[in-house]
Amino acid sequence: MSLHSPYVSGGLRQIRSSILAAAFALATTFSSSATFAGDRSWVSTWMASPQPIWDADFPLPAKIPASVTDQTFRQVVRVSIGGSRMRLVFSNAYGDRPLRIGGASVGIEGDKDAVAAGTLHKLTFGGKDEIVVTPGAPAISDPLLFSVDALAKLTVSMYLPDETPLTTFHWDGRQTAWFGEGNQTQAESFTATQTTDARVFLSELMVDTPNDGAVVVIGDSITDGNGATLDADARWPDFLAERLAPQRIAVLNAGISGGRLLRDKMGVNVAARLERDVFAQPKVRAAILLIGINDISWPGTAFAPGQMRPTADEMIAGYQQIIALVRGNNIRLVGATLPPFKGALSGTPLDDYYKPEKDTLRQEINRWIRTSGAFDAVVDFDTVLRDPTDQSRINPAFDSGDHLHPGDAGNRAMAEAVDLDELLGR
Repeated sequence: MSLHSPYVSGGLRQIRSSILAAAFALATTFSSSATFAGDRSWVSTWMASPQPIWDADFPLPAKIPASVTDQTFRQVVRVSIGGSRMRLVFSNAYGDRPLRIGGASVGIEGDKDAVAAGTLHKLTFGGKDEIVVTPGAPAISDPLLFSVDALAKLTVSMYLPDETPLTTFHWDGRQTAWFGEGNQTQAESFTATQTTDARVFLSELMVDTPNDGAVVVIGDSITDGNGATLDADARWPDFLAERLAPQRIAVLNAGISGGRLLRDKMGVNVAARLERDVFAQPKVRAAILLIGINDISWPGTAFAPGQMRPTADEMIAGYQQIIALVRGNNIRLVGATLPPFKGALSGTPLDDYYKPEKDTLRQEINRWIRTSGAFDAVVDFDTVLRDPTDQSRINPAFDSGDHLHPGDAGNRAMAEAVDLDELLGR
């Protein structure tokens, strides 16, 4: 039996659900708000999909040290919907040794790397200030009585006292983050020694609130926000979150820059991460799938010099597996057409990312997405973003400048193109 069959996926989901349920119960026992132990209103409101670190021979730098000792990492997240309590999830998904978190905190974002005065709260794990996270596992904090508004920005700090290899991260955070010496988790101000726009270990933020569920957006760098303004929350899922927040529906960005439908590298293939990024999330109502441009364009470039380009049939078979898995978990799936990319990354070491024959394959895939009826609904990002005078090229008004990734205006146009009724099946 395939590890990606619906039967194995369902079993894994039951195991993961049982583990999370046990973690919730244990953490609530130690929480000062234990009177809420019977509620069922938790929903994830922010996500950064974990990725494994890659070897030094890959063309892109990891943007983080190989390891740190006695350092605090501080990062900023923007939630989609708010709530009266919160929990944070830290991931050691790709670690080969236990991860010791020596302290952690959360507060309202202040100026740059600071926490707003009077808002800093310590996080605990089973009533303790620190936790050791098993290799391959997540760790969830105790419920914290801390009210946060929809679309609020929070600053999260974690202290790593031991020599800690940074093996689980999120490369394209699109948000400035800071390393600093010693345990600074309880400091409103921060003394930084290094900055990055990657994320380390933090994978989810959950809130306790009356809600109508969540939408997960599965994708690559176009969804992850490459090309959007740094520190501006201008990815297209961010704009979608603004549309859905008044309806109490969370939006989770499961984009991974460099992500592919069929192969691993900058993150595992989509089918391999559905369990974690989609099925294990509470109250997911629908997902949007925008993936495939790297499958088409990477082979033969410096990113994948020895790989062959997949055929249309191979890619369609991959999409069909995703559809079957998602529907098997009773989640609505919206397919997105692949945007135009003529001239993508020209003048860079990836000057061969675009070729006419690659665009022919993209258009064949888009025809299938539009006409097959395989998805519950379709959002046509190709039509939204393409240049009216050259349909293989992104509209200059929407181009970030690299002819592949939309800029802020393009991301907003993508979010506005999503029909909310079709997305939610109403």
